[in-house]
Amino acid sequence: MPGAATISFNCVDSSLSSLKNCQSYINTGMDIATRVALDLVESLNDVEEVNSMENVMLEYAAMDRELNHYMRAIEETVNQMKRDKPENIPDLQYLVKEKFTALQSKNSDSDLQRNEKYIYFKDQLKEMRKQFCLQSDNNDNEGIEQIDEDIAVTQSQMNFICPITQMEMKRPVRNKVCGHTYEEDAILKIIQSRKQQKKKVRCPKIGCSHADVKRSDLVPDEALKRAIDSQNKQSWSTL
Repeated sequence: MPGAATISFNCVDSSLSSLKNCQSYINTGMDIATRVALDLVESLNDVEEVNSMENVMLEYAAMDRELNHYMRAIEETVNQMKRDKPENIPDLQYLVKEKFTALQSKNSDSDLQRNEKYIYFKDQLKEMRKQFCLQSDNNDNEGIEQIDEDIAVTQSQMNFICPITQMEMKRPVRNKVCGHTYEEDAILKIIQSRKQQKKKVRCPKIGCSHADVKRSDLVPDEALKRAIDSQNKQSWSTL
């Protein structure tokens, strides 16, 4: 358009960069809250304190959603300006606010529960309770026959073994798709090797039908790592 105004978006780009930095701080806060909650479960403070951490996670998820909506409003406004090339410079602040308000109007509580880090938080809490409640039960039931205790310990330790290396895991990662865990370095090497061959990776856990393991599907299994570390500490103290 011959008479179109020239608009510089350098300031907008700088603002977006700052907002993305804020998002990284939110992510860090959510990671810290998750670790604190796992610490509480491990020390058996598993009621109000953990619930308070869940509330913190939901507050972070709300901030993350608001920040995402604001960045999306800015990006959509800028893209619209680049497409339309208006003759007069519009009120960018008003346009951004309008789009942001429209996005916020669709908010619901279920949005927060779909936050990826919140889902990870809930999942790790569940695994942590499973791991440490099992250990606590085994320690409290002194009247159980020794053979039953040995079986329980053996079954627990089997979950600590990587299906690839057949050794106890040091940095376990869990596949979000099928739920199986592997040693991080071992599964990443397989994924890299298959990628070079342009082949998909089948889950190495015997009996699993998942045939397309991706790096993006792997998340650190902090709960399992803590259970392994706890078991090893108990073994050393026994010795």
